[in-house]
Amino acid sequence: ALALLLFPPPALGSYSAGREAAQRAAQGVGTFPALPAGDPVELTVAAFSSRAIYDSGRSLKGRTVRLTGFVTHGDDGAWYVTRLVVTCCAADATTGKVEVRDAGDEVLPADTWVTVTGTWRPRGALGSDAAWPPVLDAVTLTRVAQPADPYEKP
Repeated sequence: ALALLLFPPPALGSYSAGREAAQRAAQGVGTFPALPAGDPVELTVAAFSSRAIYDSGRSLKGRTVRLTGFVTHGDDGAWYVTRLVVTCCAADATTGKVEVRDAGDEVLPADTWVTVTGTWRPRGALGSDAAWPPVLDAVTLTRVAQPADPYEKP
């Protein structure tokens, strides 16, 4: 235990995210509070995902958003901006990810931290598996340093 306090393990990353089955709460479809005025709107990956999948008011429609996370890759060549959501500790981490499209031809390595600005591309029926993962059409993509706290809070 003392060793863990003196030498904390590295942050969880794409390896952990890729091994976890999609864990989405059965939130149900409903309306969300209005987004703040102005574009781009800074959102967590989890907040963007919830709105994209469950918001019957379609509050993301026509809005430009900014997401920050690390890169993970899908089996089909798609890539995602990903964050781990931690409620208590790393052991309870769940994965949130957003597919990024139109970000150029550069293949970013897994675990590269990026900030992506873009617009939501609706897909699938609200609340359905077809709506997962949500999609962001990229306008800008910037590599960034890993934040001091790489985890999102619920």
